[in-house]
Amino acid sequence: MSNEGVIYRVAGPVVTATGISPRMYDVVQVGNEKLMGEVIKIVGDHTIIQVYENTSGVKPGEPVVNTGRPLAVELGPGLLHSVYDGIQRPLKVLNEKMGDFIFRGVTAPGLDREAKWDFKPVVAEGDVVSPGQIIGEVMEGTMLHKIMVPPTMSGKVEKILAGSFTVEETVAVIDGQEVTMMQKWPVRAPRPVAEKYQPTIPLVTGLRVLDTMFPLAKGGAAAIPGGFGTGKTVTQQSLAKWSDAEIVVYIGCGERGNEMTEVLTEFPELTDPKTGNPLMNRTVLIANTSNMPVAAREASVYTGMTIAEYFRDMGYNVALMADSTSRWAEAMREISSRLEEMPGEEGYPAYLAGRLSEFYERACIGRALSGLDGSISVIGAVSPPGGDISEPVSQNTLRIVRVFWALDTKLRERRHFPTINWLTSYTLYDKQLKDWYAQNVDASFPALREWAMQTLQQESELQEIVQLVGSDALSEDKKVTLEVSRLIREVFLQQNAYHPVDMYCPLPRQFKMLTLIKKFSDLADKALLAGATIDKIMAIPAKQRFAKAKFEETIDAELDAVDKEFDEQFKELGA
Repeated sequence: MSNEGVIYRVAGPVVTATGISPRMYDVVQVGNEKLMGEVIKIVGDHTIIQVYENTSGVKPGEPVVNTGRPLAVELGPGLLHSVYDGIQRPLKVLNEKMGDFIFRGVTAPGLDREAKWDFKPVVAEGDVVSPGQIIGEVMEGTMLHKIMVPPTMSGKVEKILAGSFTVEETVAVIDGQEVTMMQKWPVRAPRPVAEKYQPTIPLVTGLRVLDTMFPLAKGGAAAIPGGFGTGKTVTQQSLAKWSDAEIVVYIGCGERGNEMTEVLTEFPELTDPKTGNPLMNRTVLIANTSNMPVAAREASVYTGMTIAEYFRDMGYNVALMADSTSRWAEAMREISSRLEEMPGEEGYPAYLAGRLSEFYERACIGRALSGLDGSISVIGAVSPPGGDISEPVSQNTLRIVRVFWALDTKLRERRHFPTINWLTSYTLYDKQLKDWYAQNVDASFPALREWAMQTLQQESELQEIVQLVGSDALSEDKKVTLEVSRLIREVFLQQNAYHPVDMYCPLPRQFKMLTLIKKFSDLADKALLAGATIDKIMAIPAKQRFAKAKFEETIDAELDAVDKEFDEQFKELGA
């Protein structure tokens, strides 16, 4: 088996080599500068490689060396608070080495080799351990980092140490094999789990439109398609900050440099509302901008997913944000065209659906090999050209995910944020989550949500009549329906991501707000039957107070006051 060969042909990031006998997905070093690449196709004695760096200046005849190993990430203490590129090179380290621009052929290990971590063993010598079992713990900032037996190893603990170690130093010996705090895992291979569960617990986000109307289950997958400026990034940042996931992995895949800069500057300054510490203490950022090599963009989502799986194996709930899978698909399309493969719809490769499916299906909730329950919830942003979700990436994503949060440019123009369209969005987890909401929020919550959705649907139908003949043609009860739906839209669904009170709304408060809107609806119907005019119903002062309550620091007391005022003021109208 030959490990050294030469370059035969160069076509952008795709290089053809001869003289080596690699396996699929082996990592190779290309050219005199030893650029990092990965074997993606083997045809006879020709090996086709996608190179993760710019190949300008690389020419036929230069050497190619096969490492014999697949593309893998380093997993261990030091992952949190890190910012990596698509192949897990730490950008901070590269910046210190060469400034703002990354030179070709420069590598740096994903984990710091010099940092020391206090390792506390939780097993003793003589214990028999199984694959994935926790053997020790390390405090990484405020997070407890659990050191696990590699999934491919098991046996008797012959030696276990306690003290301060680097990630490369031996902390245990199991059946003659040395174990360090660092594992390496191939990015394209899912990490194994002992058992997968049906998702029955929601990922609570603090966003009313998501938690109440279109919830995502922990271990589920959601898509956020939307055109430019509809708020994909702001929504994902709100999810990262407020969702009840313990670990956040944010993949900036092929985004514009200025957007990624915004994320990289804002995230370190965000405060974790749960602990008061910087949010970065429980976050891993993967930054791969659109001007970085296209092949690294293709690898970046796998890098992020493998890191997420590692934290899931420790028993944590992980939220993975991929922004955006459209750029990932475009990278696949570019590499596919260089390989001269038969194109599918709109030039995307025929295996686009399969690759998207492989990625989203790594989201799960289940029991890890460690014996602990953990989950990965995947939220993938899709950036369809012109906001047209009939294109292949959006359509193939919708076939896989079970939650669709449709961002709407018309809502953006009306300054309604989040711009999630309540008529076109959907969740398929609502039945699975119904019992959880009934037990943990209120028994009437599922029915209340159903009523709100029906009211919004009725409003959509009534608006067609209003546009044709005007609102005066509607009956009094239909005018009440329009007013109730306006309250649902403007008070409940609309939420300010930058307001200190309104940015996060706990589930009991969401239920209280929706209950008050239902109460207004019921009392308005009674007042109409008692002979009250629609103008008097619309003019009750409690309605205005309710609209302002969500911005008040004493919001819960305000909502209780509105509740009482509804009773008093509608009583005067005969309800």
